[in-house]
Parts: sequence; C-alpha cells; structure tokens
Amino acid sequence: MTCQLLMGYPCAVVARMANSRSGTNAMDTVVALLRAAERVRRRAARVVEPHGITLQQYNVLCILDAAKEDGVPTLEVAARMIEETPGVTRLLDRLEAKSYIRRQRCPRDRRQHLCWLSSEGARLLERLTPATSTGNKRVLGHLSIDERQQLIALLDVIGSEE
Repeated sequence: MTCQLLMGYPCAVVARMANSRSGTNAMDTVVALLRAAERVRRRAARVVEPHGITLQQYNVLCILDAAKEDGVPTLEVAARMIEETPGVTRLLDRLEAKSYIRRQRCPRDRRQHLCWLSSEGARLLERLTPATSTGNKRVLGHLSIDERQQLIALLDVIGSEE
C-alpha cells in the first residue's frame, strides 16, 4: 500500500530512496512521513488491541466521547475519522455488539441514525487513557512544545492538499 501512496513510483525505487535519504526531494519527505506515521500507528495499536478493539474503533469511541450527550450522525462519524473507511456502519455494528456505543434513529430526520458512547464505552476509554497518554508522551516527548506546534502546522498544510 505504501508504494501505491507514492504516486506510482516502482517499489524498488522507493526502497532505494528510503535507504539513502538526502531530505531534499519530495519522495524523501513522503517516505519519512509514511514511516513515522506507521511507527505511531503500530505503537497505538499495541495499546488498544489488547482491549479487543482496533484503532478505527478507538477513533470512533473518541469521536463519540467528544460529542457527549448530543449524539453524532453516522455520516458525521465517518467524516471525522482519522483513517477513511467505507464500512463505517459495520464498524459501528461491531462497537454496538460490544455495548460500547448505542444508536437510534434521529427523531427530526428518520433517515439518520445518531450514535452515542455508552457507559461501557466510557469505562473502556477511562481504562485506556493512562496507556494512551504514556504512548503519546513516548512518541512526542523528545519534541519541545514549539516543535510540536510547528509539526501540527506543517501536517495541517500537507493534510489540506487534495
């Protein structure tokens, strides 16, 4: 998949470039970004997976936790996801089967379903918070606050381009 993201470059070319980075061309930057993102993703997965959920499921729980009592429409959950997923309904089905979320039809628009974090889902997030906080500090602890702000700004610029 990484090779697909690298705009059609043959995998052998990407591998050569990844092993001898000069830091001056776009390919070097993309490879470094993808490698860093994959390392962060693997570390985060090691925290949540022992609790029987995936990173995407954890992302949904966090989205619903932020919404509190308002409820979030299914399509809005999909739009807020870190990683795009075509199967958000299946993702929600799995979380509902585990009693981590609840859903019901929107009373104002019967075409929509609203989603809420359940008390069981809130307890799971509570259990995960210390480990996720520790993991975040481990990943970014060597960066100063200013460097973190610069990183966010740069990633926002990259993420806004489509």
